[in-house]
Amino acid sequence: MILVNTDYITGKELEMLGIVKGSTIQSKNIGRDITQSFKTIVGGELKAYTQMMNEARAIATKRMVEEAEALGADAVVNVRYVSSAVMQAAAEVIAYGTAVKFK
Repeated sequence: MILVNTDYITGKELEMLGIVKGSTIQSKNIGRDITQSFKTIVGGELKAYTQMMNEARAIATKRMVEEAEALGADAVVNVRYVSSAVMQAAAEVIAYGTAVKFK
């Protein structure tokens, strides 16, 4: 499956199949929340949350690809990611794009 953030794939004529998306809501355990809150006092990267968001993007992408494959897509164009806090220490990540088939 080809994933691009452009609306075209060089050398390919595309047939649009529709919008596809994948999402997940992730949080860290209370122990991680406490240790990460101490980090905000001194500053620096919150590595546990960076890891959490990387995992969330990977899950959302996988789910988007599965939805595209179910449509018979060869690729997803215009791939975008959105994240938002849904509650304290929990974030939703959505991956979306347009499933396409090569003509």
